[in-house]
Amino acid sequence: MNHNIAIDGPAGAGKSTIAKKIAQKRKVIYVDTGAMYRAMALFLLRQGIGPQETEKISAKCEEADITICYENGEQVVLLNGENVNGLIRTEEVSHMASGSSANPQVRKKLVRLQQALAAREDVVMDGRDIGTCVLPDAAVKVYLTAGVGVRARRRYEELLARGEVCDLSEIEKDIEERDRQDMTREISPLRQAEDAVLIDSSNMSIDDVVDAVIGLCTWK
Repeated sequence: MNHNIAIDGPAGAGKSTIAKKIAQKRKVIYVDTGAMYRAMALFLLRQGIGPQETEKISAKCEEADITICYENGEQVVLLNGENVNGLIRTEEVSHMASGSSANPQVRKKLVRLQQALAAREDVVMDGRDIGTCVLPDAAVKVYLTAGVGVRARRRYEELLARGEVCDLSEIEKDIEERDRQDMTREISPLRQAEDAVLIDSSNMSIDDVVDAVIGLCTWK
């Protein structure tokens, strides 16, 4: 049985940052689920399908094989065997992914692919329903959160560092709305799995959180 780590939590909790650092320390694959949805969007665009063509998306998504591996220390997203790292960060792909990711068939397909990857490899995967839906049998499950104000401040400082003009109060409102949407959505809402360990990172450093999660791993 593979040793998989599932990290769930609300927007801005630092899930991806923590998951990547854990992957480096534990020498496991970090599964960037967002990149997999982008690869699916690229596949659909190549089929000449638009984000509103629901029936075509549902039918064609089954033909895409998407996985993640490491080559020379770099995470590589493979779409039907092709490295698409340099193709999935465009605005066109982002727009398509926003539409196609809401399609139930796309979601079912990608969950199957994510589960297949986790069955082959030791992985750390983050999201909003990893421990509850995608990897319900993960060896370690964590629900990572932080206060809304803390998450807003982190996002604010991140945007400032990029030189972007932003408003802290607006960011906090956006995060509150995102939480509401994630927790009330019909398909796989955000919630803490019954057997997940709650970690509130409000007063913790990144390294503190990483160490706390790794401390839950009982294998070498």
